[in-house]
Amino acid sequence: MSTWHPNNFPKLHNAAWPGVVGKGDGGEPPIDLDTMLDLTARAEVDGIKFDGFDLFLYLPHIDIDSTVQSDDAIKELAEKAEKRNLKIGTVVAPIWPPTGGGSAMGSEADRKKFLDQVRKGCRVAMVLRQLGIRPYGTVRIDSACNVEEWLANPTENQRKIAATFREACTIAEDHGEMLAAEGEICWGGLHSWKKAIEILEMVDRPQTLGFQADMAHTLMYLLGYNAPEDRLVPEDFQWSDRETFDRAYRQLTDALRPWTIDFHVAQNDATVHGSGSHDKTGRHCLATDPNGKLDIPYHAGFWLRDSNGQLTRRIRHICWDGCMFPNAVMMKQETWNDILRVMIAVRDQHGWQE
Repeated sequence: MSTWHPNNFPKLHNAAWPGVVGKGDGGEPPIDLDTMLDLTARAEVDGIKFDGFDLFLYLPHIDIDSTVQSDDAIKELAEKAEKRNLKIGTVVAPIWPPTGGGSAMGSEADRKKFLDQVRKGCRVAMVLRQLGIRPYGTVRIDSACNVEEWLANPTENQRKIAATFREACTIAEDHGEMLAAEGEICWGGLHSWKKAIEILEMVDRPQTLGFQADMAHTLMYLLGYNAPEDRLVPEDFQWSDRETFDRAYRQLTDALRPWTIDFHVAQNDATVHGSGSHDKTGRHCLATDPNGKLDIPYHAGFWLRDSNGQLTRRIRHICWDGCMFPNAVMMKQETWNDILRVMIAVRDQHGWQE
């Protein structure tokens, strides 16, 4: 908090997973967790620093299987955060087949693998909370399947995903946790805003399962990428037409906001990108990218305020997501200072004091 920036909520987090997501598999090497946390901790603008980080529970940042037998690796995570004066928020469960999980709409064996990874992720989240280093946040999941596979039988696959998510909710409740399903155009069943809401309504556990909104990914919902039937702007839409854009964005956020329990601040240039083993999805751009289509502080308010413009105060922390940035960009301290600056601007406009 400072004279110029009086709000202290929502808390400002960086994501550690851009050091892992889209790395390896013939692409750039991963960036280790200590380096990601050091870059986060060193960022500072007007005396304000990041309050914490969100975490991907996967190698090389953490071996989630090692946490099953012992809490030592979890305690080490807490110590890494504490010594940098950072909190931990949302954790990402490694529910995809390459990370030991399985498709939420797959075979019985696949779905068991998915749920086993959710169980491990919820346990890590619970212990971090008990250690006092994680005062807020969710356990993030998705359907762990691609759109092409989902399209083979949409009705049955939606039913299977909902059934798997319902079982995941029971696991989360047993650990005192909430799950956030990320809406992203590359995840079957969550690849359109309408389908994401359909899944959430089918599961019908709003006290446990909500939506994770990422500004870069949800922008692609407007364009109907992978779901042209759910497009919200005309095919001949021009980005200079801000009135049409804002009207469509308002429709999108009004529909998804009631479900949103986790929020990523991000930028997108209205293109898709994939690297390593990650499918093409909404491209994350630098906070200062001149091709970015979002006015980040302004459009963040569509998520953080209700349809009457009142703060919801539901989101206790916001997280920057910059997956698949080049390593050379991520190793520059100015990258994280620029990101922190725009995060502060979001909190200046849509935050509060406690």
